[in-house]
Order: sequence, then structure tokens, then C-alpha cells
Amino acid sequence: MSIGPIGHTLLGLLESGPRHGYDLKRAFDEKFGQDRPLHYGQVYSTMSRLLKNGLVEVDGVEPGGGPERKRYAITDAGVTDVERWLATPEKPEPYLQSTLYTKVVLALLTRRDAADILDAQRSEHLRLMRVLTDRKRKGDLADQLICDHALFHLEADLRWLELTAARLDKLAEAVKAK
Repeated sequence: MSIGPIGHTLLGLLESGPRHGYDLKRAFDEKFGQDRPLHYGQVYSTMSRLLKNGLVEVDGVEPGGGPERKRYAITDAGVTDVERWLATPEKPEPYLQSTLYTKVVLALLTRRDAADILDAQRSEHLRLMRVLTDRKRKGDLADQLICDHALFHLEADLRWLELTAARLDKLAEAVKAK
């Protein structure tokens, strides 16, 4: 029963006490979804799955102007599931097959200028790094940590772009030899 990171996050938010779906969405978006807020449908479909799996229960139902508003509470099984999820390390993603690498090799195979592709990508990375650095400067601690994570990944990409540019002649020979 895989409920995914969003399901686990919503479960974790319920540990502080029962909440309605719209409260969960607001808390998620505020803490984790600044760049990609949840859709209400995603919240309610996830809550339905968590309910079906016994990880949450309906703590109360209130009539409203529209449909009834359910208040969800985490179950003991839900708490155990969150604990297990938090204790399980994430699988590192080595990015062994990147789209950028594919573009560089295809450019070489089709006699296009791979250096132009690398230059354009470098410019795009630097642009995004400026945006993230500005956001980090203006943000709270959580936003600063999120931006740092993204900036470190972009810096690693930039190192790869520089290394690839320096080895482009050798890569062109290797690609054409295959």
C-alpha cells in the first residue's frame, strides 16, 4: 500500500490534530507547496485513499453551504506509517540518464553545435540560480533551506556542463566511433 509522499505529508500534518480537507491543503501549501500547491481534488482523493487504508478516520461531519465537511483524524496505523516513512532513507537519484546528456549526444550525432546547447543550458541554470538566490534572501528559514537544496543541485549541474564542454571533442569522437 503505497500512499506516496503527499499522503505521508498529509498524515504527518494530521498528527497535530484533526483537520478538514481545506485546512490540510492550506497547511500543505504553506509549508511545502509554495512552488506546486495541491489541488483540492488531490487532497480529497488522497484522503479517500488514506481512509480506505485505515490510516485516517472521519472525526466529524459538519453541514455546510455545499457538501458536508469531513474532519479527518490520523489513526494509530497512520502514525505508525508516518514513523516508518520518516525513518526510511530516500533512494538517491543518480540521474544516470538525463535529457541534457541525450540532447548533447544527439547534437553531436546530427552534426549540430553541442557547445551551443551547453551554453544555452548554462545560461538557463544561471538565470534560475539568480531567481532562487533572490527568493532565498527574502524567504524564511524553510524557504531558505528549500532554495539551498535546489541551488546545490544546480551547482552540480553547472559543474557537469563545464566538464562536458571541456570534453566535447573527446565525446564527439566517442559518439561517432560507436
